[in-house]
Amino acid sequence: MTRVDVLVVGSGPGGAVATHTLATRGFSVVCLEQGDWVNTPDLPSTKPEFELLTRGAWSVWPNQRRSRADYPIDVADADADPIMFNGVGGGSIMYGAHWMRLMPSDFRVRTLDGAGDDWPIRYEDLEPFYGQVDRFIGVSGLGGDPAYPEHDYPLPPHPIGPGGVRMARGMNTLGWHWWPGSNAIPSSAFKNMGQCVRWGLCERGCPVGAKASFDLAYWPHATAAGATLLTGARVARITLDRSGLANGAIWIDADGIEHRIEANAVVLAGNGIGTPRLLLMSDDRHSEGLANSSGLVGKNLMLHPVATAIGLYEEEIEAWNGPAGQLMYSMEFADSDPSRGFLRGAKWALMPPLGVLHVLDHLPPDDFDRRWGAAVHDLARYTGRSLIWSAVIDDLPEESNAITLDRASADSSGLPGVKLAYRRSANTERMAGFMNARMVEAHEAAGAVRTLTSPLTESGHLLGTARMGVDPRSSVVDAFGRSHDVPNLFIADGSVMVTGGSVNPTAAIAALSLRTATHLADTARAQRVPA
Repeated sequence: MTRVDVLVVGSGPGGAVATHTLATRGFSVVCLEQGDWVNTPDLPSTKPEFELLTRGAWSVWPNQRRSRADYPIDVADADADPIMFNGVGGGSIMYGAHWMRLMPSDFRVRTLDGAGDDWPIRYEDLEPFYGQVDRFIGVSGLGGDPAYPEHDYPLPPHPIGPGGVRMARGMNTLGWHWWPGSNAIPSSAFKNMGQCVRWGLCERGCPVGAKASFDLAYWPHATAAGATLLTGARVARITLDRSGLANGAIWIDADGIEHRIEANAVVLAGNGIGTPRLLLMSDDRHSEGLANSSGLVGKNLMLHPVATAIGLYEEEIEAWNGPAGQLMYSMEFADSDPSRGFLRGAKWALMPPLGVLHVLDHLPPDDFDRRWGAAVHDLARYTGRSLIWSAVIDDLPEESNAITLDRASADSSGLPGVKLAYRRSANTERMAGFMNARMVEAHEAAGAVRTLTSPLTESGHLLGTARMGVDPRSSVVDAFGRSHDVPNLFIADGSVMVTGGSVNPTAAIAALSLRTATHLADTARAQRVPA
């Protein structure tokens, strides 16, 4: 293949935005994706047995799914088994499309709370890029939320439904913040996406193409702008020229044949586990891995554990209706308050359940009495009369939470798997206990007759493992996602996030990628990114 201007690795939100941005600026761009396209009729959400399908080939856990595109993740020494999807669109295929901005305080955690580190950028630096992505994908929401700096959305919000109205009354009784959900789900037909018809199965893949998963929201526009997307292309390592600049990659196709592609610049967007994995594998000259003079590649992993409280209601509240998606959210407890006994906080999202098995998933693992027979049928009668509050826990970065290569396992191409070291801190556990208690209060204020809380569960928010910063000794990339060590190597995914915040990160990842790609395009000269 002819040498290209930019090689992008990974086709999820970060890779899709970067590819589209660079292609529309006139660069020749090739994106390599180890997975494949997902056809809508194949999605579990299109079938009545969808809950069973998500226990196997359509599981959100790669260790359970075990497709060719996945790689093994050893979680024996971890408190979490992270969610991940490898394919065109990445994790957005199975995300709930909760579209939230980081709070201004999330960029200044060291200054405000004496923990973690401050970002090298502020909310104001990212704000215009948030807005550009919102308008491009048709985010639905309501402007004016007092929890945020002023901003609006291109499409009106979705209805919150009878359940949302009931919960809003309960939150008002408590005097707690709530706001109609902002979702990357068009409330009316938008570009190539259909109008949401409220199936309520967003996290199982939208059956009508009405969710802004990035295979729909960005990739058709990226390829129309001239970009090339190669699927089934697993990158084995990034290569360097004699001067130490990235000059392409070695990749392996589905038949096991090795290929070489040359590029003037490389953008990695493989998520917070896949990107450090690739950097650690790219060790031809660097035993510690590529772009790792700081020793921080793979470290400071943040996973956003999720606390959950389910409320069961006697009245019919049409809980089968979407979006799911978030009907509403609350930032009441999203920021630090020392009186609570922990730092930082959690954003809450109110969602409909995804079926009876979804409710059972949130029972304690040893609660067998409610998993069989009459007890299951008792829970099932609440299927249309239940609501879920979920709280995204801001787990602060710790170097001991890390990914390393696991050479005792291998993917389908013979490349090493990943070993995960992740322990939830006492701060995280205290926060989760507090959030569960408050979410139960909210359900009770809304009239729930029963509540169920669950242990912390995993999310697909894979963050912090190639953090940005000013000092090359304490960060992997600069404020624009550019490697301190390799000047024409960029990272455009959640790896660069210094802290995780308390909100779903896809909006931030997309905005950061747009900022990075814009900077790359603005500074590129004569087929080479200057040092």
